[in-house]
Amino acid sequence: MSTTTPGAAAADRLSLYRAIWRWHFFAGLLSIPFLVILAVTGSLYLFKSEINHTVFAYRTVVADPGTPPESASTLVANAEAAVPGATATSYASPATATDSVVVTVKGETGKTLVYLNPYDGAVLAVLDASAEPMQVIKKIHSLEYFGTFTNRLIEAAAGFCLMLVVTGIYLWWPRGQSGGVVSVRGTPRQRRWWRDVHAVTGAFAGIVMFFLAITGMPWSGVWGAKVGEYADSHGLGYPAQLWNEVPTSTIPTSAVTPGAGWAVENAPVPLSTPAAEAAPIGIDKALQAAKTAGMAPGFDLALPSDETGVYTASRYFGDLSRERTIHIDQYSGKPIVDIAFKDYGPVGRAIEFGINVHQGMEWGRLNQLAMLATCLALIASSVTAIVMWWKRRPEGKVGVPPYPADPKVYRFLWIVAIVFGLAFPISGLAVLAMLAVDFLVIRTVPPLRRAFS
Repeated sequence: MSTTTPGAAAADRLSLYRAIWRWHFFAGLLSIPFLVILAVTGSLYLFKSEINHTVFAYRTVVADPGTPPESASTLVANAEAAVPGATATSYASPATATDSVVVTVKGETGKTLVYLNPYDGAVLAVLDASAEPMQVIKKIHSLEYFGTFTNRLIEAAAGFCLMLVVTGIYLWWPRGQSGGVVSVRGTPRQRRWWRDVHAVTGAFAGIVMFFLAITGMPWSGVWGAKVGEYADSHGLGYPAQLWNEVPTSTIPTSAVTPGAGWAVENAPVPLSTPAAEAAPIGIDKALQAAKTAGMAPGFDLALPSDETGVYTASRYFGDLSRERTIHIDQYSGKPIVDIAFKDYGPVGRAIEFGINVHQGMEWGRLNQLAMLATCLALIASSVTAIVMWWKRRPEGKVGVPPYPADPKVYRFLWIVAIVFGLAFPISGLAVLAMLAVDFLVIRTVPPLRRAFS
C-alpha cells in the first residue's frame, strides 16, 4: 500500500516540472544562436538549385542551340587555359540541355570552378571554389567555415535541439488547461501571447525539428564519424565485399568526390592497373563508359591524379534510386567498383534517406516547403523564447526558472544526461557541464543563486 499523499505527489510533480523547465531554459539560452544559424542557412540551402538557376543563371544556364556539344576534352582544355598553370580535377556534366558544364581545376592558389557553355566552349565564369555561395552557406551551416571547435559547437547545438523538443513537449503537455495548447491567448503586448506562440509552434513543429536534428547528426565530426565507422566495420554502410578483389588506395571517396554520399564517403578509392603499352583512355571515353554503365545525367566525374588513379563517376542528389558511384580503370575503361543505393547496408540506406528528406530532395516541392516551414518554426520558437524571457526577467537578474523544491529530482536528470551522453557524446558532455554548473556552482554560491533566479 502506497504511503505517498496526494500533496506529496503534487509536490514531486512540481519539482520535476521546475527542474525540466530550468533545464529547457538553459539549453535554449545556450543553443538559440546556433539554432537560428542552422535554420537560416538551412532554409537557403533547401533551394540551392533554384538559387543557382536564377540568381546565378549567368553562369549556370545556357541556351540550347540544338547542336551537339563540344567534347569534354575540349571543355577541360578551355578551363585549364582560363586558369594558367592549373590542372583539371573534376568535370560536372550537365543534367539538362540548358545547364552549363563546371570544370574544377587545381593550381597553386587552390581549387577554382570554371563554368563553360558546353556548345561553344566559351568560359562563362571563373570562381574560387571556396567562395561558391552554396558551399559557403553549407560551411556556415555546419560552422566548419570557422574551424573544428565551432563545428563541435554546432554538433552540441543539434543535440540540444533534441533535448529542447523532448523537454518542450513535456512542458507543453495539457494538464487540464485548454489555452496555450492549440490556441494562442492574449495580445503581443502580453508575455502570455509570446509563451503560447512559442509553445504551440514548438508542439506542432517539434517532431519535424527532432527529425531535422537527428538527420543532421550524420554530418557531425564525432557522432557522425563514429556511426560511420561502426556501420562500415559491420557491413551496415557500404558493401565492403565489392573491394575484396580489387587493388585499393588509402584515399577515401570523399577526397576525390567532395559530394560523396554519406554511405560511401569513407570507402577506399580503388586503383587502376597499368598495362604494358596501354595508354589512358582520356576523359571523353571515360564519360562514355559511365553513360554506357547507366549513370544518370548530371553526374560528376573525378579525374585520375596519377598513373594508378581512376575516373570516379558519382551522382548524389535527388532521386535516391539513381544515387550511384562507379570507379573506372583509366586504361581499360572498365568499371572496377560499381555501387548504387540499393547496394548499401540498412544503416547506409536509412541515413541516406534521412539526409535526402533533410535537404528537401525526396518528395519534390512538398518536401522543400515542409522543411522550410520547420526552419521558420525554429526561428519563430527562438524569437518568442527570447521575447518571453525578456518580459518575465526581473530587473537586475537573469530570470532563470526557479529551482525545484526537492533537489533530489536532479538525480533523475543526471541519469538522463548520462544516457544522453552515451548516445551523443559532444551534446551529452555539454548537458553534463550545464547540469554541473547549475547544481554544483550556481546553486551553492549565494550571489550566483540570486542572479540566476
